Amino acid sequence: MARPLSFKITVVTTVLFVVCTSFVGCNNGRRVGDAMDTEFGGFSVPLEHSFEVDDVAKFRFRGSLLLKAGREPSVSLTPSLLSEEDRAKLKEVAAVDGLYRIRVPRVLLQADRQTERQLEGHLTAFVRACAMVESHLSDVIHLHTDVSGYLIGVSIVTLPGACRGTEVEDEVDLEVFNTTLSVTAPVNAPGPETAFFLERMEQESEKKGKNPQEQKSFFAKYWMYIVPLVLFLMMSGAQDQSGGGAGGGAANGGGR
Repeated sequence: MARPLSFKITVVTTVLFVVCTSFVGCNNGRRVGDAMDTEFGGFSVPLEHSFEVDDVAKFRFRGSLLLKAGREPSVSLTPSLLSEEDRAKLKEVAAVDGLYRIRVPRVLLQADRQTERQLEGHLTAFVRACAMVESHLSDVIHLHTDVSGYLIGVSIVTLPGACRGTEVEDEVDLEVFNTTLSVTAPVNAPGPETAFFLERMEQESEKKGKNPQEQKSFFAKYWMYIVPLVLFLMMSGAQDQSGGGAGGGAANGGGR
C-alpha cells in the first residue's frame, strides 16, 4: 500500500504545481515581463550626457527614462553610476569651468500612438560641471510637453546651483546620481462662462415677461408726473403773455 499512496501524493503535487504555475503565468493575460511596460506606458527612452575638456559634445548613455503616459504623465530614471574614469574626467572639466550636458529624444507621451512617438532630433540642456561636482551629482531634471503630449523641452539644475569652489576630495561622492524628475504639461485656461451668462439672460427675460410694467415706455410709466408739469408750464406762459399785453395797453394810452 505504501507505493500506491506515495504515487498518489506525487501525482497530486504535480497537478497543484501545474495549476499554480498556469495561474501565475497567465496573470490576467499579461506576461511577467509586461508589468513594467504596462506601468510606465510601454516604453523608455535613453538619457544621455556629455562632459568634455575640449567642450565638444560626445554624448553617451547615462540611464533610461521610464515614461508613463496619461492625463498626468510621470517619469522615473533607472539608477546610474559614474565609472572611476568618468569621475576623474568630470573633475577635470569642472576645473576648466566646462559644461555638463544632457539630452533626451523628442517623443510622444501617448500610449495609443506609440508608432508616432519618435521624432527627429533631441532636446538638450546643460549646467556648469563645477556645479555638478559640488552638488555631489544631485540634479533636478524637468521635462515639458505640449498639449499633444510631445516632449518640447528639458531643463536641468543642481542642488546647490552655484559653484563656490568647494573641493570634493572623496570621489565616492561622485559615483551615484541623485536625480529628481518631473513632467509638466500645459494647463488649459478657464473658458468664458457662456452657459451661466445665457441662463442669466433667460431668467431676466422670464422676469420681464411676468411683470409687463417693466416693458412700458418712459412716458407710460411717469405720465402722472409729466402731464401736471406741462400744464403748469403752459399756464405760467399764458399768465406772462396776458400781463405783457396789459402793460403795453397802458403805455399806449399814456401817449395820447
